[in-house]
Amino acid sequence: MVWIIIIVLVVLIVGWLIAIYNNLIKLRENVRNAMGQIAAQVESRWDAITNLMQATQKYQSYEQETLEKIVNARTSVTDHASVSDIDDDQQQFASVLGVVNALAEQYPDLKASGVYQQTMTAVDEFENKVRLSRMVYNDTVTKLNRAIQIFPNFLIAGPMGFTKETYFKNTEGKQEMPQWEQKN
Repeated sequence: MVWIIIIVLVVLIVGWLIAIYNNLIKLRENVRNAMGQIAAQVESRWDAITNLMQATQKYQSYEQETLEKIVNARTSVTDHASVSDIDDDQQQFASVLGVVNALAEQYPDLKASGVYQQTMTAVDEFENKVRLSRMVYNDTVTKLNRAIQIFPNFLIAGPMGFTKETYFKNTEGKQEMPQWEQKN
């Protein structure tokens, strides 16, 4: 009778450990999936800018140099990317977008073209999707980090190699609401 109780307790404990481990695996995969969603939006954003530059062949000399800058600046973001990788990509993209906007200012015909306007609309949509994906990522990171830190999970998480993930934070200059001044 005692052996049966011991065996049942061991089976329950092992089952409980397996359940915790599987839950931690599921949460970690959710974080990777969320990062993959960000990566997909980042890639689409880069594709939109690259396609715009390829569509503006009539501005050949300056455009070719700009296209080369875009291709060289484009980074490959994957589902295993870190928050700092995404932040670095964001800075590179902002720099390239500045170059594209300078090109549009230099060539008013380009700025007025439907291709440019559609691309800028698409880039804005992808930016919004990146923001939403970051929010989903932070939510999944919260769930994983919470699961890693609570008792009794932390007894299993640490020895099994689970570590806290990093959150996306507001970038500098975006921590406050922009101020709008009404002109009289």
